[in-house]
Amino acid sequence: MSDHRSPVAPDVVRLPQYTKTDQEEILGSGDDPFGVASAGLTWLPKEDHFGIRREGRLVAHAGLLRLPVAIGGTRTEVVGVGGVAVAPDMQGRGLARLVVAAALAHARGMGPRHALLFCRPPLVALYRRLGWHLLEKDVLVEQPEGRLVTMPLRTMTTALHDDARQVCEPVRLFSLPM
Repeated sequence: MSDHRSPVAPDVVRLPQYTKTDQEEILGSGDDPFGVASAGLTWLPKEDHFGIRREGRLVAHAGLLRLPVAIGGTRTEVVGVGGVAVAPDMQGRGLARLVVAAALAHARGMGPRHALLFCRPPLVALYRRLGWHLLEKDVLVEQPEGRLVTMPLRTMTTALHDDARQVCEPVRLFSLPM
């Protein structure tokens, strides 16, 4: 299958799929490429994928998944952003900005008013520079066997539409995290 061009950034393509091999092409074959294994969580795969290729190699990725949530007790949906990765030898070149911007451009057409992501504390500053806001409230996520746990990673949100207010209330995912 050929890549589909993104309307946002000419360097970013919509990927027809994203495999473990693709992830390893970007991050290598380590056991914990995102540094989140210590959280002990089970994650959902993303459904929509965006990437950047340089010289035939996949060097950046961001994925999306629509999720059911409650924000401050009101049931709604968000677009979860996850699997954001930039090859170590390509970091510092604005590729995260490009791939996340393309993913968010697509997310704006998916319906939900907000996007949400989970990250390790060292990445909060990066996502702030990209326009995301840190949610200082607890976020509950489901885990196998119906367990409900408080997300141990930092939660960040961004509005997908101009008239959407910033999320300031506790969030509960009615699914595994993305």
